[in-house]
Amino acid sequence: MPKLKTNRGAAKRFRTTGGGKIVRQRAYHSHILTKKSPKRKRNLRQDGLISASDIKKIRRLIPFK
Repeated sequence: MPKLKTNRGAAKRFRTTGGGKIVRQRAYHSHILTKKSPKRKRNLRQDGLISASDIKKIRRLIPFK
């Protein structure tokens, strides 16, 4: 069986918490920020969790993280 390789694009986008959950950054916080309210921009800074339906796919992409 060949060695497992980490998908480098996924490794830069996701990280694992101490409890084993996968964390991601929220979208829509990179440009066109003037029309977004301060509350919305503040909430976009928070990390989000991966949905339950995507966990298996992401684990396959980042097996060692």
